[in-house]
Amino acid sequence: MSLDLPLWRQGDFRRLWAAQAVSDFGARITREGLPMMAVLSLAANPAQLGVLAALAGAPALVVGLTAGGLVDGGRRRTILIAADLLRAVVLVSIPLAAWRGWLVMPHVYAVAALVAGLSSLFDIADHAYLPSLVARERLTEANARLSATESVAELGGPALAGLLFQWLTAPFAVAVNAATYLISAVFLAGIRAAEAPPAPRIRTRRPFDGVRTGLAAAWGEPHVRPLLLVAVGSGLFGGIFSALYIVFTLRVVHLSPALLGFTIATGGGGAFLGSVMAQPLAGRLGIGPAILASAIVAAASAFLISLAPGAPLPGMAVLIVAQIFGDSFGVVSLILAVSLRQALLPQALLGRTGAAFQAAAGGTAVLGALAGGLLGQAMGLRTALGLAAIGLMIAPALGLFSPLRTLRKIPRS
Repeated sequence: MSLDLPLWRQGDFRRLWAAQAVSDFGARITREGLPMMAVLSLAANPAQLGVLAALAGAPALVVGLTAGGLVDGGRRRTILIAADLLRAVVLVSIPLAAWRGWLVMPHVYAVAALVAGLSSLFDIADHAYLPSLVARERLTEANARLSATESVAELGGPALAGLLFQWLTAPFAVAVNAATYLISAVFLAGIRAAEAPPAPRIRTRRPFDGVRTGLAAAWGEPHVRPLLLVAVGSGLFGGIFSALYIVFTLRVVHLSPALLGFTIATGGGGAFLGSVMAQPLAGRLGIGPAILASAIVAAASAFLISLAPGAPLPGMAVLIVAQIFGDSFGVVSLILAVSLRQALLPQALLGRTGAAFQAAAGGTAVLGALAGGLLGQAMGLRTALGLAAIGLMIAPALGLFSPLRTLRKIPRS
């Protein structure tokens, strides 16, 4: 089928879209489920949640350092299907262990690490695979549609998670996500387009030559280089947030799991709005300024979280405002940044450059998560979150001093 057809008429894109929709919805249940389960079922403290967040982020570094060559030298759709099936198998171990009374924090740590690693591999392969299904000039539109679906999952997934964790308990709610990965694999298996032959098997003398190649390609493109720097800063300070957000909302704002799920779900509405805003905002401001401005606004909204009152209803109202603004502008920045990378960098290097971004952001996210757990115990959750929000604002602001600030449109090849 021609890549020039409208996206809604491209059956293979629709299958990829459906696969991501199903797995994204279930992934939200697991994302909230593991820390919720740790707090509510296993009485985890902030330091343990920091370790959990670090273990969920560390695989992005490990996979990013090693998987770029695998993605560029292999069949990307096969990698996507394998990642889905393996994630389903790993997640099923949570309800089985809970049923037998064997569930402990080390088990949760291991599942978080394995699922995060497979998810990182999936994301790298997915971003590298999309340009083979969609024409260059439709990449922003395709990424916007995929992001819109993610926002629907963000809207429904956490709210469902909060209810499932109260009705079924968190361990058994996680099982729902295992089924979604199986369904996703079925959709991916139905894609008919023949994938272009992979690049010749990449032979390296050193283990990390693939990520070095990806970093060199990203650093060598002046408009992609600031995106890499922003990813590093966002990973570091976002890691602090990932370690402390759930425990802050449960113990300081005193939300119930259901209210927390609803609060997070409202961000899905913001994310959907962001997917609609991305192309018009890029047209009005230019793609480079839109990326940077949106990232700064999203980071600024995170500061509101640290100001949330310690009472459920007013605290929830502040969190919802922050969630909507943060998710909407964060999605705008993400859609445009990914589309710019996919358009400017050679397809044969997309796996390795995607892996380089994963490694850069994942490595700093691990440091941030570990620091977040320590900072949360040392200076309090509210203060630690406030410092993280300031850091998140600084990272994209530095991009204002780069060529990205004046880039109006994606350059033509």
